[in-house]
Amino acid sequence: MPTSAEIKRTPLLPAGMIVPFILVTSLFALWGFANDVTNPMVAAFRDILLISNFQSSLVQFAFYGGYCVMAIPAALFIKRFSYKQGILMGLTLYAVGCLLFIPAGQMSAFWAFLTAYFIMTCGLSFLETSANPYVLSMGDELTATRRLNLAQAFNPLGALTGMFVAMQVILANLDPADAEERAALKSVDPEGFAEIQRNDLSIVTSTYAVLGVVVVLVLAAFILYRLPRTAGEDDRTINLVPTLKRLFKNKRYVEGVVAQAFYVGAQIMCWTFVIHYGVNELGMGRAEAQGYNIIAMILFATSRFICTFLLRFVSPGRLLMALAIGGGLLVLGTIFLQGMAGMYCLIGVSACMSLMFPTIYGIALDNLGDDAKLGSAGLIMAIGGGSIMPPLQGAIMDMDSFLGLSSTRGSFFLPFICFVVIAIYGWRTFRIHHAPSEDLVPEVLED
Repeated sequence: MPTSAEIKRTPLLPAGMIVPFILVTSLFALWGFANDVTNPMVAAFRDILLISNFQSSLVQFAFYGGYCVMAIPAALFIKRFSYKQGILMGLTLYAVGCLLFIPAGQMSAFWAFLTAYFIMTCGLSFLETSANPYVLSMGDELTATRRLNLAQAFNPLGALTGMFVAMQVILANLDPADAEERAALKSVDPEGFAEIQRNDLSIVTSTYAVLGVVVVLVLAAFILYRLPRTAGEDDRTINLVPTLKRLFKNKRYVEGVVAQAFYVGAQIMCWTFVIHYGVNELGMGRAEAQGYNIIAMILFATSRFICTFLLRFVSPGRLLMALAIGGGLLVLGTIFLQGMAGMYCLIGVSACMSLMFPTIYGIALDNLGDDAKLGSAGLIMAIGGGSIMPPLQGAIMDMDSFLGLSSTRGSFFLPFICFVVIAIYGWRTFRIHHAPSEDLVPEVLED
């Protein structure tokens, strides 16, 4: 077992990996932008296309479904070729998906937008399946979780930019008429309604088209730069069945995949339905409610840097459990506290979610060796939790009430259940599984 002195002497990154680390870290911001410019589109499409909460939540089903479907193929592709080739494939699909918004907008067809989201996130699946394990492999295994947490800390910076663009470029420029007003207009003036719909869709499609151009430029940068290969990349043997057997026997890994699915579900529900909470419970406009989502993301980003520092003194499992308990309590406040107190609790959940994804990821892949490549795919596939749970919450919101509460507030019992599952995984990590990283912190504290 490493001593505290050895841990302190171990550099976070070898000298030759600093530039590649910066370049790959930019991808974390790039997919963060895609995630959070998309979340508010659930509310936007509901009004623009006059569809239900459940139907509009299919945006998240298509978006996160791409992660789920493509994760394993992406891992096999990376194993056969390299992390760089996986990144190039990911950026290509990402750009194609964004540019498909142009014909989708011209068609005014919801299924076309869902197809574009799905292709876009097939690319994001390649990026995350490549970038996360590549960052883990860039240096010593002792600093792998800290290195991944540092890279992941830039994800919310991209997410904040995406939220700001959604609020100022998209939501603020959409016609202010809500779904009921649009439905009334459609019945008396179909041409007027169609004109409003075309204008609103053009705002959405142009934003994603610009994003597609940016992704193409990043793709060009990766084509021109020679990323160094890391340990294990030269082994291109694909032992799918034996690797899967080893992974399924690893309880810490399997439970990590489950915990990750519930975490992503909780994250997407809390961020997607902030707008619905503000509009339905507090009478806010869409853009005003999205402003609270930006505050939540600022808390998320700030807390991630703080929690990354805390990992030097608190083991990952213990910190994960504490954050999950805090998140669950705040969700209960969102459910049972009326007025702005409930909104404050909802945005406060983001501070507790800040470190969950990379921490679960690092715990689950700890000490897996070359199996981490396929193991990473399982954790990216778990992002599919974000495709299933938001439509379920949307279906609850379509009800008149839920468990004696307004359907909007009652629907947040779903993320509460998610945090219970995550807290149990954190507890089992340091009490039962004893991940290697769990044993490092006490030695540091004793020094």
